[in-house]
Amino acid sequence: MAIVDDFLEHWQVYLSMPVIAAVIGYLTKRAAIEMMFRPLRFVGIEPWFGWQGVVPRNSERMIRVSADLLTQRLVDTKEIFQRLDASRVAKEIEGPLLVAVDEITRDVMEQYQPGLWNFLPPLAQEMLVKQAQAGSPELVRKIMAEIQDNVGEVLDIRQVAVAALTRDRALLIKLIRDISRPEMAFIARCGIYFGLALGLVQTVVWALTKQPWVLPLFGALIGWFTDWLAIKLVFFPRRPKRIGPLVFHGVFQQRRDEVAKQYAEIVARDVMTVPNIVDAVLRGPKSDRLLMMIRRTVEATIDEQAGAARPIIAVTVGSDAYLEMKHAAADRALRYLPDTMLHAKDYATQALDIRDTIATRMRRLTRVEYEGLLRPAFRQDEWKLIAVGAVIGAVIGELQVLLLLH
Repeated sequence: MAIVDDFLEHWQVYLSMPVIAAVIGYLTKRAAIEMMFRPLRFVGIEPWFGWQGVVPRNSERMIRVSADLLTQRLVDTKEIFQRLDASRVAKEIEGPLLVAVDEITRDVMEQYQPGLWNFLPPLAQEMLVKQAQAGSPELVRKIMAEIQDNVGEVLDIRQVAVAALTRDRALLIKLIRDISRPEMAFIARCGIYFGLALGLVQTVVWALTKQPWVLPLFGALIGWFTDWLAIKLVFFPRRPKRIGPLVFHGVFQQRRDEVAKQYAEIVARDVMTVPNIVDAVLRGPKSDRLLMMIRRTVEATIDEQAGAARPIIAVTVGSDAYLEMKHAAADRALRYLPDTMLHAKDYATQALDIRDTIATRMRRLTRVEYEGLLRPAFRQDEWKLIAVGAVIGAVIGELQVLLLLH
């Protein structure tokens, strides 16, 4: 009876407790979510007094995990490169390629044989340029064939992913934040529901004990338990599990098709892009072998275009000078190649079809492999997020005590 009388006298206090508990649950979840991604760089006194977002802090490990998943399970380099039609590539870059060959031919001739070049009438110069241009489509086809036949030796596709994510660490955060946005909203909502439920228990305990320690203790419990449970419910159970009339299934596991499309879109647009791939092929750690192939192919094409006149040319300009001219032409071709190849970007993006390839293969991942897209963002520092939730809950609970006692 005394409890009923106390409730009637202080009903505002009793009704506020579950509401405040729900607020604690929500605020601790929002804090945990923001601490996942912010700040981008460490703020405070390293290494202990301060904070850096969980994702930025573990970015190197997460980049490795993401790159391994992409290259080992989602993208087969040889398969996607076989989708490129060398003749179509040559056609796509035909305009800039002809301009590049024109400039290379004139530059090399003016540098190594200025007397002979200036002696030739304009028509003869044009004929020489046209002869060089005539072999350029075949040159492109040969280079493409070399790349397709030896793609594993000239391209480190894992390095493409690592370089893109390392170059722009905000991209990794965007990738994880975008694909996990519904999960983050779910965690925040869980804080309200779980907090409200625990707040009702807290209200009963307070009514029975009237002990000041109840509020900070339950505040800490609400912050800790709701953080822990919300994170677990994001991933578990991996398969639908029925308990009575209710079916439980990890929120992230439920969204496999949606996540596959979203993840594939971001990776194709920002990571495995044609410019990034071209840069890796021509400037990456395995590029030396390809550049030697291209150099040999360019020089062989020059010999082919010279044809029967090659001995005469060698005698006229000298064997050493002719060799130097070939080397110079090959060097200039390598300088023009990156920008020239990018004119086929739209075709290559469509032909490689990286977005749909990734989305399709993501649907074939095991549940544990699929979970690996997001789980590493939580696993290592999960306890810190939960601990912070407990501390925030305890502080708010103590503030309640101060308000009640004064």
